Amino acid sequence: MSTTLTTTFGVDGMTCGHCVSAVTSELSALPNVKDVTVQLVVGGSSTVSVVSDAPLADDALAAAVVEAGYAVTPRRSLL
Repeated sequence: MSTTLTTTFGVDGMTCGHCVSAVTSELSALPNVKDVTVQLVVGGSSTVSVVSDAPLADDALAAAVVEAGYAVTPRRSLL
């Protein structure tokens, strides 16, 4: 029985279906990635969820998003 993990983060700069396709393609190419879902928010931070069968490094996810031409939304501190 395999366990799946979901990593969710924001991506800035996406405005259309082509943007979603580019980010999905780059993230899907990472090892252990099984599925990528993007909730497009034009003019804001889109939500990206990546399902994998092993933990994914934050820097690998960020590098894939940058390769697609976009930026991971910085996490905001509540402090």
